[in-house]
Amino acid sequence: MKKLINNVDTVLTESLEGFAAAHADIVTLGHGFVRRRDLKPGKVALISGGGSGHEPLHAGFVGPGMLDAACPGQVFTSPTPDQMLAAAQAVDTGAGVLFVVKNYSGDMMNFQMAAEMVECDNETVIVNDDVAVENSTYTTGRRGVAGTLIVEKIVGAAAERGDSLAQLKSLGDAVNKATASMGVALSSCTVPAAGKPTFQIGPDEMEMGVGIHGEPGRRRVKLASASEIAAELSESILKDLSLQPGQQVILLVNGFGGTPLMELYLMANAARKILEGQRLQVVRHLTGNYVTSLEMAGCSLTVCAVDEAQLSLWDAPVHTAALRWGV
Repeated sequence: MKKLINNVDTVLTESLEGFAAAHADIVTLGHGFVRRRDLKPGKVALISGGGSGHEPLHAGFVGPGMLDAACPGQVFTSPTPDQMLAAAQAVDTGAGVLFVVKNYSGDMMNFQMAAEMVECDNETVIVNDDVAVENSTYTTGRRGVAGTLIVEKIVGAAAERGDSLAQLKSLGDAVNKATASMGVALSSCTVPAAGKPTFQIGPDEMEMGVGIHGEPGRRRVKLASASEIAAELSESILKDLSLQPGQQVILLVNGFGGTPLMELYLMANAARKILEGQRLQVVRHLTGNYVTSLEMAGCSLTVCAVDEAQLSLWDAPVHTAALRWGV
């Protein structure tokens, strides 16, 4: 194992200290959470979180126009209810708290416990955008993956303008329902504490439908061309969404941490052609490493169907470590 670390036991602590120092104009570090430095009074607070190793998800999305706090667990391990409770108490300004939770068993259980403990009004949006498998190693039901970013951005913009807790819950559920993702892995990743790859994969193989923790997908197959990969991922996504011709969509091509941008943009081009061939309007693109799996090579495609109101929320100003526009 070759990694830029000092000690496997302090990887997360040291990384968070570096993150908070590098983005001190946007965030501050609490006890077990990262929060927005300047809170907005009377605004519903958005809180998310999950295991580390997926950076910039979630701490990289804390800031004006998106999350108010993020709770990072150890690598690929859910944060604790105490972390979530402390974050809620730190960022609630009187309008309540909305938890955005990826559908993984540990996250679901611990966020539910936190929601029961917190004294302020709260709601939860569950993200389950992965169409690859209905049940997996970590979940009951579909996994929450890169579509989480789109939910957090659109709902975050609505919270920033002053929408109520009930309105944000309804919006988050609607965006999640209109979002579908699927990924492919070309290599494994190595969790620092494990010291060895999570799974073994041959030099001429790929895992179709892989999860963001390296958990198995639909099947192990021989490596194919980018266009063939994009076609299979897109076919599954479009089958799930059942979109009408002319529908406006956001296309997110997300890298898993070990794929060069040149290849991600190539995948974006291939996916765009497929979507336009289905007479869909790709009105916004986002391409890069946003929901990663340490150093895994591979990517995921996410398609989100939007109306004009949701598109305006996507375009609204955001200022976080990983996303910044309109400011």
